[in-house]
Amino acid sequence: MCESMCIKIIMATNLALDNSLLNLALQVGSFKTKKDTVNAALKEFIERHKQLEVIELFGELPCDTDYDYKKGRK
Repeated sequence: MCESMCIKIIMATNLALDNSLLNLALQVGSFKTKKDTVNAALKEFIERHKQLEVIELFGELPCDTDYDYKKGRK
């Protein structure tokens, strides 16, 4: 509801970035702009950490020994 009624304000953010890392990421990722490069890096960072959270659950969840994956295919 707020999205349709509220005004979103987007401000410029100034960051002190390592130029050599940024330029290398621009080349490796074939990005056109620094903004695209940073956004892609942030997305990958978030996805990676979400994957790590899932990996931490391995062995923690109960195993259903009666599960028959072949039945599910029918």
